[in-house]
Amino acid sequence: MLKLAVLISGGGSNLQALLRAAEDPDYPARIACVGSDTDAPGLAHAEAAGIPTFIVRPRDSDSREEWGQVLAAAIQEHGVGSGPDPGLVVSAGLMRILPAGFVREFSPNLINTHPALLPDFPGAHAVRDALAAGATETGVTVHVIDEGVDTGPVLRQASVTVRHGESESELHERIKELERPLLVQTVREIAEGGLVLPPNGG
Repeated sequence: MLKLAVLISGGGSNLQALLRAAEDPDYPARIACVGSDTDAPGLAHAEAAGIPTFIVRPRDSDSREEWGQVLAAAIQEHGVGSGPDPGLVVSAGLMRILPAGFVREFSPNLINTHPALLPDFPGAHAVRDALAAGATETGVTVHVIDEGVDTGPVLRQASVTVRHGESESELHERIKELERPLLVQTVREIAEGGLVLPPNGG
């Protein structure tokens, strides 16, 4: 059974999808803990399911690297990222770039979802950038987090056709509809061994 630590910053729709999947006894992963960098409303979903939660605020640390160390320790307290079975850390809407030391600690057992077909449109405004570029197709990527910004190895992707006159929020919502099942399926494939994470995130 693959142990997951899920990191969020907002409402936790991807977290909800993983929680629902894990209700099935045949799903090969279980959420060990849910962490956030803020008082994220999505933490309530984990608490309702009886899953431990924690908040590690960057402002409480002297540097980004120190914040990363505190965040890593909080995850490892729940048995993820340490020992012979390191589990998987899932950045599911964490709205911060993880410090290099944190990435080195967990990668390649550290994945993220991104609302574009990487390597196209990395960064924080992927949906807006796709529309501004006149893209006719975009989508979502699940990838390993490395020390760059959305540069880690691509694991799985799903695409969506951009509709004429579509707004950023409309397109983003359609991407999210793809993102949730893709994340659930990718975690399943990792847990079952059908998808092997690249050594050292490379």
